[in-house]
Amino acid sequence: MEKIIKSDAEWRAELSPEEYRILRQAGTERPFSGEYVDTKTVGVYSCRACGAELFRSEAKFESHCGWPSFYEPSESETVTLREDDSLGMRRVEVRCARCDSHLGHVFHGEGYPTPTDDRYCINSVCLTLQPAE
Repeated sequence: MEKIIKSDAEWRAELSPEEYRILRQAGTERPFSGEYVDTKTVGVYSCRACGAELFRSEAKFESHCGWPSFYEPSESETVTLREDDSLGMRRVEVRCARCDSHLGHVFHGEGYPTPTDDRYCINSVCLTLQPAE
């Protein structure tokens, strides 16, 4: 996968203020406010910043946490994970492997009835859904 590297000014010019705040500054949208929280549409979820495929609707599930939840990415190399000790807690941040944009966090072992017991908790504003044809 070819990496995308842009200056801060280039990202600011391409993204809306909210997209920039979340994707480039690791912000979070308010729970239950994102357009994909309750979406059942079959398709592919891509990175809003660079267009890289990240998740498929088949891996989306109802977690009732306020953000779209997936139990796995499309392929393991589409996202990168890194420890996040911000806000006084230990979490694992999820980033787009292609452009290094912040997507959300992944949690393991919460007991959801999914094949992986992972919950990739992703901000809707970070995603673009391409419905299947």
